[in-house]
Amino acid sequence: MADSNIYLIGPRSCGKTSVGRVLAERLGRSFADTDHIVVQATGMEIADYVRQNNWECFRDKESEALQQVASDGGLVVGCGGGVVLREENRSLLAEGVTLYLQVSPEELVRRLSHDPNEAQRPSLTGKAIADEVRDVLAEREALYLDCADIVLQQGTPDEIVEQAVRELERLF
Repeated sequence: MADSNIYLIGPRSCGKTSVGRVLAERLGRSFADTDHIVVQATGMEIADYVRQNNWECFRDKESEALQQVASDGGLVVGCGGGVVLREENRSLLAEGVTLYLQVSPEELVRRLSHDPNEAQRPSLTGKAIADEVRDVLAEREALYLDCADIVLQQGTPDEIVEQAVRELERLF
């Protein structure tokens, strides 16, 4: 497991970055975030990049970021919510251990309403938050579950990390 990346997947606002940082610290690993890598590479917030280019161009950059961290190894990686949409990304996730942070639609709506952070988490559909969350989960839930080696239920970052450590110990 030491050379394998641990990937965190799930929809926006499920806690991939918060949990990933705590998990990385707990495991003595470095943390990487594909969205942050894209922001650094493009010099723009995600919403600005998507507005100037389009979602498909963003997905290209997201795939490049995933390829970059996949070649590094030994990391805890917070992945953009749409990383599972491309087959080549799902193949890269399968080379590591993938943790799906499963959060109820109601909790996602609550979090996004409280802290929309639209520059980092732009709307995918332009719909109201509750409608968008429902639609995005309907599109992606099966992909998240298919990619997941471990499904983690919602809780505080510390609670989720405890779940993750227990499940990782069972795998290895």
